[in-house]
Amino acid sequence: MLTGVGVGPGDPELLTLKAARLLAEADLVFVPVLDRHAADPDTPAGRAETTVRAHVPADRLRRLPFALDDRGGVTARRERAWDAAAAAVVAALDSGARSVAFATIGDPNVYSTFGYLADGVRARRPGVEVRTVPGITAMQDLAARAGVPLCEGREPLTLLPATAGLTPVADALAGPGTVVVYKGWRRHPDLVDELRRQDRLADAVLGRALGLPGERIGPVDAAADLPYLSTLLVPARRDRRGGNL
Repeated sequence: MLTGVGVGPGDPELLTLKAARLLAEADLVFVPVLDRHAADPDTPAGRAETTVRAHVPADRLRRLPFALDDRGGVTARRERAWDAAAAAVVAALDSGARSVAFATIGDPNVYSTFGYLADGVRARRPGVEVRTVPGITAMQDLAARAGVPLCEGREPLTLLPATAGLTPVADALAGPGTVVVYKGWRRHPDLVDELRRQDRLADAVLGRALGLPGERIGPVDAAADLPYLSTLLVPARRDRRGGNL
């Protein structure tokens, strides 16, 4: 069995009870690592691995290299990493592991590497049971920490990656609901300009390195130097309690 386990945005205490139990019961727990650093044993643990280490002994952890910083779409480098990762999981299962877990930050069904891994494992071993355990997402953590409801009444909630371009974000901001943007990084100045143009900058909240040392949560800074995994939360326009019911 292969289980994709959502481990939340960074705080080890944000794992669900089920996630913690399945990680503890798994014969092996795989965690993603950047392929360019995989050969270096001194490479610092990634966000998922850091979280899992609070729950799983090091001798049951295995790193799976992925082209996590490849922004070119379905490149040859990315395909090789997906294939190699799937082969490693299949090898573990063929060697006797009954239960294998893959720890992914956030939720395994929300912009996660797990889907690509699962597809590769199914292609090689169609009989392998694959399941997922939901995890707390960065937008949920940011909303809780900032004291901002994600949605109320009839408000829609739109989640977008900044890597999709500015137009979908601009369209969502023009609507009535809350907008969450992941992976702002290099597009941050353009996002700030659009927030200002649509008069939604003042209420926006930005989260960086949630649950990790160096975490920052607060108003949107136009000059911010963001990590790739940043979260922008733009609440729906609310002028009175229950106004959007």
